[in-house]
Amino acid sequence: MNDTINYKELFEKVVIEKEKLLYYVDELKKTHLIEINNYESKITSLTEHLKKYTAHQGSKKYYEKNKIQIIEKNKEYNKINKKNVDPEKIKEYNKNAYQKRKLKLQNNN
Repeated sequence: MNDTINYKELFEKVVIEKEKLLYYVDELKKTHLIEINNYESKITSLTEHLKKYTAHQGSKKYYEKNKIQIIEKNKEYNKINKKNVDPEKIKEYNKNAYQKRKLKLQNNN
């Protein structure tokens, strides 16, 4: 048996396969380019439409002018509708939340 490897043939095969794959990718890009452009135009139009609602200047002006009244209303609402929660439960919830955040950070790193 012949145990020698013909590296030249292997290299040529790899180059040919690479060229075929690049050609295939180019063809896919050409065929799907119209769809991609349609989706991109939809995304831009939707983001422009959403800007009217998410970054509305009128609401910012209102909150800047009436900041003190809004804070007071929220305090009154919280006094009336505040649930009586045991301080020990709050500590337990905070501890669990801290541990979950810590685990997420460790998993991300």
